Amino acid sequence: MAETKKFPLISGHLSLDLVNTEVIRRGQRYDLLISEKDLADWIKIMKETNSIIDDELISKSEDRLDKILHSLRELRSFLRSDFERIADGYQISDEWVSSLERMIRKAPFSYKLTPNKLLPSPIGQPEDAFVSLIAYDVLNLLDRKRLHYLKRCTNPDCVLLFIDESGRRKWCAMEICGNRKKVARHQQRKRKENSKEK
Repeated sequence: MAETKKFPLISGHLSLDLVNTEVIRRGQRYDLLISEKDLADWIKIMKETNSIIDDELISKSEDRLDKILHSLRELRSFLRSDFERIADGYQISDEWVSSLERMIRKAPFSYKLTPNKLLPSPIGQPEDAFVSLIAYDVLNLLDRKRLHYLKRCTNPDCVLLFIDESGRRKWCAMEICGNRKKVARHQQRKRKENSKEK
């Protein structure tokens, strides 16, 4: 997992990284995908951290960023609601899975053999191709039973989600929420100690 200044939590899973483009700062929810430039930055980071996005798709996307942005923001809302339900212990519905499968039909896959592995390559308009890749990522996480480890950050002021296969992780990232909580507890102990001394 990596952190960037603009996109705070990069998991290597397109679907989760898309959902985590909404953050809470100073008690307000912020959307990190407001403009076409934001989207272009996110796509660049996703390509660097996820080999499933290739240069050909990025090249085709340049003239359609407005459509891609609209499609991905809709998809993010769809995924967030169910990812949060999954993190809260609810079962994954067959209807939700069917919706993801339908998304892939708009841009079905051909495949490319790279030196590292066989990669899906969606055929269709770039906005449908991105949706297809992200839906594929969700289904892949589901198939590999990784969605069962989906968690919310224990910081109530954080909306980031993460996969915790260890069963011990509490925060989205130590450098984002973990250290803040530790510092807050330390300061609270100090205040209590100081008030007892008076």
